Amino acid sequence: MSSIFLSPPTQQIHSDITQSAGVELSVLRLDLMHSWVNGNKWFKLKYNLLEAKEKNFTTLLTFGGAYSNHIFATAAAGKLFGFQTIGVIRGEERLPLNPTLSFAIQQGMQLVYCDRTSYRQRNTTELHAQLQERFGEVFIIPEGGSNLNGVRGCMEILKDAADFDVVCVACGTGTTFAGILLSLTQKQRAIAFPILKNGTFLQQEIETLLQNYLAADLPIANKSACSWELICDYHFGGYAKVNDELLNFCQHFQQAHGIPLDYVYTAKMFYGVMDLLKQGFFRKGDRLLLIHTGGLQGNMGK
Repeated sequence: MSSIFLSPPTQQIHSDITQSAGVELSVLRLDLMHSWVNGNKWFKLKYNLLEAKEKNFTTLLTFGGAYSNHIFATAAAGKLFGFQTIGVIRGEERLPLNPTLSFAIQQGMQLVYCDRTSYRQRNTTELHAQLQERFGEVFIIPEGGSNLNGVRGCMEILKDAADFDVVCVACGTGTTFAGILLSLTQKQRAIAFPILKNGTFLQQEIETLLQNYLAADLPIANKSACSWELICDYHFGGYAKVNDELLNFCQHFQQAHGIPLDYVYTAKMFYGVMDLLKQGFFRKGDRLLLIHTGGLQGNMGK
């Protein structure tokens, strides 16, 4: 299943900021793994798809907003690997469809719109039972691929991170970050940058994911997670919120380093890291790895 994906390259960043801070800065380009199913979304989908296949499901059902990278990736992965797909979309249908939902339909995904009140019940057994009754035997993947299968897949993102002292990643649900924590050593440090306003709640979400994964006796690299923290100051107003300062940063960063950033996730993390470098937040000599989690198709709607 993984054979169609390219191995993500690591690209080093040279700038006056990194030189002044005295650090080495590299980017893991998960955005280059595949045209449509890339970034952390593939890692969160991988073991969900394998379980669905092992249990002989033919249809995947999942949840997301109108601009969801997860909906986009699930639709594409379903077509690639022979699954029918259903996307339960938060809110009412708005025509014309945005590029994310148009692409999902082109990949064969059936879109079902759900009012926001009902959508809040997306993780309940009651709503799942209603969906099974309506659509038959479907394999349900939670929003964003945020389950233990997702954590397990994200443990494979950093196959060789021993050369880095600090790993940084944007954070939405905490699933990707939890998998990364379980793959690093105690000598390393990890920082998550929540892209949600008031993202401190993710501290508990991440701790719960770690506890549940360890309790499930699933494959694991390191039972003792490395030191980690959340830095919640770079959300730019909340999920999918963008302003001119962030857009200008993305434009200049791409011009300088040839790396496009998505506005919802990676741009906010990259901006935060560069700002912290200016403040002397990192130790001189630190080797930093920033994870580019893909999601560039989200820029088409901005």
